[in-house]
Amino acid sequence: MSRILNRLQPYSNIRLEASSPRIEGKITRLIGLTLEAVGIKCAVGECCFIELSAEQLVEAEVVGFAGDRVYLMPLYPIEGIQAGTKVIAQSESGRVPVGMNLLGRVLNGVGKPIDGKGALQPEAETDLSGEIINPLIREPINKTLDVGIRTINGLLTVGRGQRMGLFAGSGVGKSVLLGMMTRFTEAEIIVVGLIGERGREVKEFIEHSLGEEGLKRSVVVASPADDSPLMRLRASQLSTRIAEYFRDQGKNVLLLMDSLTRYAQAQREIALAVGEPPATKGYPPSVFAKIPKLVERAGNGEEGGGSITAFYTVLTEGDDQQDPVADSARAILDGHVVLSRRLAEQGHYPAIDIEASISRAMPQIVDGAHLQMAMKFKQLYSKYRQNEDLINVGAYVKGSDPDTDFVIDNLPSMNAFLRQGIDESFPLMQSMQEMVVVLSAPPTQGADKQQLRRPVVNGLQK
Repeated sequence: MSRILNRLQPYSNIRLEASSPRIEGKITRLIGLTLEAVGIKCAVGECCFIELSAEQLVEAEVVGFAGDRVYLMPLYPIEGIQAGTKVIAQSESGRVPVGMNLLGRVLNGVGKPIDGKGALQPEAETDLSGEIINPLIREPINKTLDVGIRTINGLLTVGRGQRMGLFAGSGVGKSVLLGMMTRFTEAEIIVVGLIGERGREVKEFIEHSLGEEGLKRSVVVASPADDSPLMRLRASQLSTRIAEYFRDQGKNVLLLMDSLTRYAQAQREIALAVGEPPATKGYPPSVFAKIPKLVERAGNGEEGGGSITAFYTVLTEGDDQQDPVADSARAILDGHVVLSRRLAEQGHYPAIDIEASISRAMPQIVDGAHLQMAMKFKQLYSKYRQNEDLINVGAYVKGSDPDTDFVIDNLPSMNAFLRQGIDESFPLMQSMQEMVVVLSAPPTQGADKQQLRRPVVNGLQK
């Protein structure tokens, strides 16, 4: 007996583990975008595979359940599906790639490359959902971030870790403005999420708005409008997760998501498909719970760490600033930049309405002189807008109000300050200096004698 035990001694540390069983169910129902399956037991958010054929498996996510029935939503088209199609439960959720090797690449909503540059070589893989940061250990917003846009730098100064909304209707230049920021910002890493946009716009943004130089320090996550709502939702979360990874590495990240409205619409499609009742203008309650969960992931990290400065575009349907998504986003963001269709129709680009825009973090990140100049500029511009009709019909009597007189004399210079070419970059310090030039013009001196400094393009003065 002892001889047998001695022979078995070398194998005493070997532990046999039972392989996890393959749990299969079947599709019993298809309604709209939702599949109903039985025979599997999965939690909400977990993944399954739908076996369309022996060679074709389509990933789907559990989005709800009722009794023993599980509701699935596929990530890809499911042509050829029929009753009884096999569903295979996946033991763990999919992981997404992260790392510096992602720079210069274009990914889809699940982290697969779509730019034709070969397979990814990620440094690591991580879960799609990041860890929630305790708000008490986040570093306060106390440093400025130069975005290269003179109006924003001078009048709506943005801080590192700030979350801004870009409110605009269709066709007023929001994509161009985002592209300018990607090229001219001082942020180290740029993450761009193109959510629910036209497929044509994705390529145009990468080639024209972003450009070759901008792409070198950027990661683009694209999920066009013809993707499934789940893929669009995943793309928004992936963009944020990649930005979180770079922030955890101590980098200053600029996150541009176009658009937050498409994210809300994707969640609306999913929620309505699983039977959630509509509420405000057809949006179910879960939409207004999902938006802050996504937005709150941006911002500063711990003291001495990195930051995520985020711009979320919000499409205002019919230019209605009280749209439910716009109203919800405005309440949780740290400021908003409103693009005006009236200014865009006048050829005034970027079409930023400075009266309706605000940066809530600006008083904490700029000095008193800069803040007073910005307030003075907005007050003068607002004073002109109030008297514009009287001025245009000749009913205004010069000398009635010194501020209005000043604006009448110097309006071209003020408008020139607010305008900017696509290839022009204005650093933060230069924006402040030019604002001083505009505001210090003598009231009697015509605006035609006021010359703004030449712009800086890619760090060089023209």
